[in-house]
Amino acid sequence: MTGNRRTGATVQERDRCLLRELDILRVIDREQAQVVMGFRSMRRTNRRLLALTRSGVLGRIFIANQRVGQKALYTASPQGAALAGIRLSGLPMRQSRFGASPFLLHRLAINEIYLSVKHKTLPRPDLSFARWISFREPLSQAIPLIPDGYFEIVDGPNNRAMFLEADLGTEGIPVWQKKTQLYLQLALSGAFPQMFRQPQFRVLVVVTTERRLRNIRAAIEKSTDKIFWFTTFDQIKQCGLWSPVWLRPIGEARLPLL
Repeated sequence: MTGNRRTGATVQERDRCLLRELDILRVIDREQAQVVMGFRSMRRTNRRLLALTRSGVLGRIFIANQRVGQKALYTASPQGAALAGIRLSGLPMRQSRFGASPFLLHRLAINEIYLSVKHKTLPRPDLSFARWISFREPLSQAIPLIPDGYFEIVDGPNNRAMFLEADLGTEGIPVWQKKTQLYLQLALSGAFPQMFRQPQFRVLVVVTTERRLRNIRAAIEKSTDKIFWFTTFDQIKQCGLWSPVWLRPIGEARLPLL
């Protein structure tokens, strides 16, 4: 919801960029907004988010947060979505005394990976970001899989294609066993090159704890030792997405992603 006060804040190109990014991000916190808008100061980020909220361009809710008491989340309002020609988030944006819904927390976790891929420095100067795809529907009727994201990095003559699965511990191991079979079907059936015009892909599985990583990894390695890569959100936060923090289904060597 927006604030009660409305102002005539002029929408700048930086604001339009934020709105266009919300077509993918869907919901953001202030730290994520700072990365997208390119502000060095959190104070400046807060001022701009407040102005856009009061002018009706952004919607805002507050959720409970253990560290700071409450945390603001932002999404494009109907006015902002119309201004930028984007879709509304479709997420359950509700105020809560107890915290954000699992949908919001999951979306924020996906966003952290997206921002690392698109808005932060890649590990080599010859690499470049190609595209990110978000999914709101299954890949196909034959492969009823809804990945959390898909991106490509240009590496010389090749594009490195990667699916993302951000796991917050809410899905049981049988769900992961089913996902594994669907990704293997996508890899082996010939459907992936037809859909994405790339020869092969990886599946990046990012989880909350090392224990969760071990459990999911143990379930997946029963079916394959290929395509899957595993790490935790903490490892990415401490060392970076591209650092040697990734495990394969078999083996204990921590590998860089590229």
